[in-house]
Amino acid sequence: MHLAIDFAWLEATMMAAVRITAFLMIAPPFSHGAIPARVKAMLGIGLSLAIGTAVAPGYESLDTAPFLGALVLQVITGALLGFLVLAVFSAVQAAGNLIDVFGGFQLAQAFDPQSMVNGAQFTRLFQLTAIVLLFASDGYQLIIAGLARSFTAVPVDGVLDIAGPAELLTDVVGQLLLASVQIAGPLVIVLFLADVGLGLVTRVAPALNAFALGFPLKIALTLVLAGVVFVTLPGIVAALSGEALGLMRGVR
Repeated sequence: MHLAIDFAWLEATMMAAVRITAFLMIAPPFSHGAIPARVKAMLGIGLSLAIGTAVAPGYESLDTAPFLGALVLQVITGALLGFLVLAVFSAVQAAGNLIDVFGGFQLAQAFDPQSMVNGAQFTRLFQLTAIVLLFASDGYQLIIAGLARSFTAVPVDGVLDIAGPAELLTDVVGQLLLASVQIAGPLVIVLFLADVGLGLVTRVAPALNAFALGFPLKIALTLVLAGVVFVTLPGIVAALSGEALGLMRGVR
């Protein structure tokens, strides 16, 4: 019995699997600790088999040293794409962290080993909600589609231009800070004004001990206004998915 093996297709598919697996290990929602690493590896191999026929045409088999170098390049490319997606969706987590700081919930900070997040209630709530919305709204399919298009921009036997990704990383950090302030900004302003008002009341009537009364007031304000922000999260996650897709397209 004779089995014909196309080694060029096998090498191209293997390098695609390396890039996809590195991406899945870092990019949300696949990077969550509740998804075992074995499942991520199997998903990476399955996706690479699905796009193997698209990356194999025109690929020529490499010698051992160039092949190992190409594998390292695929790991770097996949990790870079995953970090871009992670940075975009970290805006939701950063917004939750701002709410925790200004709402007085930061004292209850704890580390979540599954999501690798160190924050208080709203930080973890917003991060988990973003992951759920990515699965519920099929946003993860948009992210996978962007990953598949990256093989057109940077083929498995191509060379990654460092200047483009470096500029993208600089831009995405600024967008992360801007997006987090845009999400939680109104709530942060209201809580700051509440602190200012309590300070003025204390100056006018020191015996009133307005700050002792301010804790339940700030908690109530935070819960009410955070509920309003929470309702807007589906639209925010949809916009961030589109932004992540645009950033992955910008990698050359």
